[in-house]
Amino acid sequence: MKRAASLALLDFDSVPAGIYATDAMLKKAPVAFFRSGTVTRGRYLALVGGTPACVEEALAAGLAAAGGHVLDHVLLADVHPRLLDAVEGRRGGEGAGALLVLETATVSSIVLAAEKALKGTGVDLVEVRLADAGLAGKGLALFRGELHDLEEAVSLARAALSPTAGLTHRILARPNEAFAREVALGTAFSASRFVDLGGEGEG
Repeated sequence: MKRAASLALLDFDSVPAGIYATDAMLKKAPVAFFRSGTVTRGRYLALVGGTPACVEEALAAGLAAAGGHVLDHVLLADVHPRLLDAVEGRRGGEGAGALLVLETATVSSIVLAAEKALKGTGVDLVEVRLADAGLAGKGLALFRGELHDLEEAVSLARAALSPTAGLTHRILARPNEAFAREVALGTAFSASRFVDLGGEGEG
């Protein structure tokens, strides 16, 4: 896939409207790539990337074609490379340190929060989940880093998001070593594995 300077993402509350608007976006501007489809709660997500001018033009076309069915949207004119990696499904490397979990009511909000955290602090983005199974349309991001950087990441995210973004968070200052290792591999229960901690058990 081509790398992109800019990224736009739209959360639709209607599948037909989302499909219609995505088609309008792709007809309007020569974006470098797109990804779209249904997610939980009957929502539809569309993501496009490319040059700033093309992405902005495509986003405008999508908003116009959606007919009021856009729950949220975000335009990142100069997207952080690590965020683009995470959106493409690439995870951060293993490491130690405190953990921060951010959750928002929409995918667009978590993408914006992650962008602000990456550009404003020294945190590492471990995982981004975009309304996949089990999230009921929400966005989730997991960061690792020094405690002061994680606290600053929360402040930057809160300042960037509207009150309707539904931002919640928790910081694990000293996470259990085994748990931190497993969480870094993925937060979805369906992908998690049994971990033998050597504690008490039968037989």
